[in-house]
Amino acid sequence: MSNRHVPLALAQVAPTEEIGHHLPTLGPVGRLVLLIAFAFTVMADPISSVAYAIEAALRALGGNLALLLPTMALVIVVIGIVTLNYHQLVARFPDGGGSAAATGAAFGEAWAFLPIGALVVDFVLTIAISVAAGASAIVAYFPELAPLRVVAALGLLVLVGGLTWFGHGGRTVFAVLTLAFVGTGIALLVSGVLPTPHGGATGLTLQGHTTSGWASVLAVALAFPVAMALATGVEAPSSAIAQLGQLDQRGRKLFGQVTLWLTLLIVGGLTLGLTALAVRLGVGIPPRNSTQIAEVARVAGSPLLFALFQLTTTLLLLSAASSSFQAGPGLLKALARHPGTANQGPTGMLPVWMGRTNRHYTPYWGVLLYLLIAAAVVVAVDAQDQELVLFYAVAVFVSFLLGLLSMVQFARRERRPLSLAVNLLGTLVVSVTLVMNLLRGWPLLSLVAAGVVAGALWMLWVRAGRPRGISMAVQQAEAGDEEALLLSELQDETDHDEGALGSEQIQQDQASGTHASQAGQQEQREASPRGEREA
Repeated sequence: MSNRHVPLALAQVAPTEEIGHHLPTLGPVGRLVLLIAFAFTVMADPISSVAYAIEAALRALGGNLALLLPTMALVIVVIGIVTLNYHQLVARFPDGGGSAAATGAAFGEAWAFLPIGALVVDFVLTIAISVAAGASAIVAYFPELAPLRVVAALGLLVLVGGLTWFGHGGRTVFAVLTLAFVGTGIALLVSGVLPTPHGGATGLTLQGHTTSGWASVLAVALAFPVAMALATGVEAPSSAIAQLGQLDQRGRKLFGQVTLWLTLLIVGGLTLGLTALAVRLGVGIPPRNSTQIAEVARVAGSPLLFALFQLTTTLLLLSAASSSFQAGPGLLKALARHPGTANQGPTGMLPVWMGRTNRHYTPYWGVLLYLLIAAAVVVAVDAQDQELVLFYAVAVFVSFLLGLLSMVQFARRERRPLSLAVNLLGTLVVSVTLVMNLLRGWPLLSLVAAGVVAGALWMLWVRAGRPRGISMAVQQAEAGDEEALLLSELQDETDHDEGALGSEQIQQDQASGTHASQAGQQEQREASPRGEREA
């Protein structure tokens, strides 16, 4: 049967325990350890954004420290609204898939390519901005390395890409690095409230630069979208829960939702705390060879704490880059190995070589492709992370918008007014933020890139015969190879069952026709003698 006629509902994934995989039994301690490991691995991306988002807002404010805290508070409120909507999305798709799964289910599979295209661009920009910010953190501590900024960023890029060769084994390390950064950040905040600062800032504070009334409101409204790069990674739990093969649907939903709110709490706390500390210490726009967050650490912490903060910042940024180095090529692998119709073997939208893996299940050609594109981006912006912030925010907000529009569609169909109000509010906030960033001009390139990727994938999909289940590609990319294979087998079984049901129906129809024919012949035989007697 043709793939394009298979109902979308048949492409939705059954829970792991329904596809023949026996779930291990986890006790309370085991579940707590798993939750901590999962949550702090997934939140590496949004927490790492603290390294450059606050400075981006300050630059958009023209260095006006008086408005920095209200601006970042508004950013956290927007992230909270997005989190509330993704809380509902995780509840609806507890097996993962994120905005791609939601968009495919709400509007049809062809529309799933829009969030997939945005995710591809987001992965590239996450890698590029993370290694660039990592190089900035190193240069801030070793200013003499400033002429080698691009070389340092490219070196970090190759290092992270090389470590990706060993697959997902480093996820626990990512969780440890995230915890280390959070712990160091809290220590810095405690040190910063001590009566005597530890060092001197080299940053520039614009004294006497004040605004009031509506001018302040307008300045904050124009500046906060720039800092929305802080929201990148907020959607990660909605797709990363596919990794939790140890849990059933209820457990995955719980872990995803808890991680969403824990991320908001930690990102919000660190962001507002470091922002308040910068305002208190008067740390403004930094010089070219430093960062604002580095200057805050230099002033608020001891030399040892400053060094530790820069080290954990760099390592956390590399963790964020590594997570995209795994997710991005994994998505391409899922598209290259997408299951076809029953009895035809696997077919792929992308070339077969995109799905080839090493013994650690790493799709090495996909890693190389992302490395080359990210390297080009890093060189193009001279490894300046602040040059990428606006582009980064646009890519992720396109994915947000499509996910939230899908939730609006679900709430409207099911006539749930409260959910509809929440989803409409989220859609409005995300739309305004996205439009305001696009109006700055150059960020349009991110939107164009996402559209080009989505369009190219759509044409390849059509050429491949419109294989079903495309909206599951993100979920399969996050799941391990064993579970992805089980998902594919489930689809084949579904196709086989459909074929068997169809054959059975045909046999029943043929049998019904045979019975009807025999009954008609009997009637004719009975009618003939009766007609002769009447004659």
